[in-house]
Amino acid sequence: MTTTLKYKPLNLGRWLTWSSFALILVVAPLIFHEGAALSLLSQMGTLMIFGLSFNMLLGQGGMLSFGHAVYSGLGAFFAVHAMNMIAEGSLPIPVSMIPLVGGIAGMGFGILFGYVTTKKSGTTFSMITLGMVELVFACSLMFPKFFGGEGGISTNRVIGQAFMGITYGPQIQVYYLIAFWLFVSAVAMFAFTQTPLGRMINAVRDNPERAEFVGYDTQWVRYLTLILSAFFAGISGGLSAINFEIVTAENVSAIRSGAVLLFTFIGGIGFFFGPLIGAILGVFLTVMLSDFTKAWQLYLGVFFILIVMYAPGGIASILMMNLRLVKFSKFGRVWPVLWKLLVSSLIGIVGLVLAIEMLYQLSLESTQNPVISIFGMTFNSVGGGSWAIALLTLATGVAGFVLFKAPFQKVWGEVNTEIEEAMRRAQV
Repeated sequence: MTTTLKYKPLNLGRWLTWSSFALILVVAPLIFHEGAALSLLSQMGTLMIFGLSFNMLLGQGGMLSFGHAVYSGLGAFFAVHAMNMIAEGSLPIPVSMIPLVGGIAGMGFGILFGYVTTKKSGTTFSMITLGMVELVFACSLMFPKFFGGEGGISTNRVIGQAFMGITYGPQIQVYYLIAFWLFVSAVAMFAFTQTPLGRMINAVRDNPERAEFVGYDTQWVRYLTLILSAFFAGISGGLSAINFEIVTAENVSAIRSGAVLLFTFIGGIGFFFGPLIGAILGVFLTVMLSDFTKAWQLYLGVFFILIVMYAPGGIASILMMNLRLVKFSKFGRVWPVLWKLLVSSLIGIVGLVLAIEMLYQLSLESTQNPVISIFGMTFNSVGGGSWAIALLTLATGVAGFVLFKAPFQKVWGEVNTEIEEAMRRAQV
């Protein structure tokens, strides 16, 4: 009997990518070390796990769910009750394991609800999940003993004995706990994509009839995937309970489900790292931007519409397409036209933002103070000169965009055609 040894080369690129990701997680709070910045980083981390778990359904399985917040929200409620039990001394587990409590709770409800929702696919699945989230949200107001009514359930994360000086009182300690679970969860969810079940959910997404023809039960493939997705969503909910120290009915609402759908789509559902980008932009657009302007929801809606119209693959697709140009040494041909298009777009955005902010000031606060300060300059929302500047800037940007759009599309099409042809020749 002879033994054959096979050499499998090390995937250096993958090791480098994950090492860089871990390094970013470690270094980020050293750069953004202010209290508000740490809070934003913590929110991004929990939203990244939530987005990645949602993308297991939508991106990998083609299951458009409007009720994914059910699993993260219920996981958060179980986590916050577990923290209160730890404080009472009736549950002897460390706070570091609370996200696992949320994950197990999310998985349990995934087993319960998923068996019903995955009976159907497509639009029917989406409608069932929408009904499910509304059902759970209604229950959150009907059973105040568990859900806490409109006020929710609050807790204190500084409980139990400190381990190596870690009390989770300082926000930096909470961030590193979130970063740890984010890295572990991201690795686990990426590993799922390489498993037979991960491959089969892709097949069920692309061609369910063929998957059934070769002997797979598509309902069970969707069901098992949803259970795993609910587990990671529950981990996100548990981390959110630790971070905010309160869980309310909003955690299981359709608004939360819609938000994760919006941000995941903006990031790019066709790429594993798309939800990571979407989480960063989501926190920026909903938390940071809301501190600067009352029109943040308008900007979010416009940004989403532009993504759907011009980059349906999300921000990740834009990055990957440009990286492909760099790889094939074609970016130099696109850049002379691209920078003109970008500058024109930026000028138009400045004019649009200025007009929107003055309009908001004019309609909401003009009786108090019609003057606003934006871009380091002062504008009068009732003055004709300020409106002339805004409209002229907007018109200039739009004119430049229209002027350079056609040349850009021409060069972009030519370059990508050449790349496709080169790839075909390489395969022959």
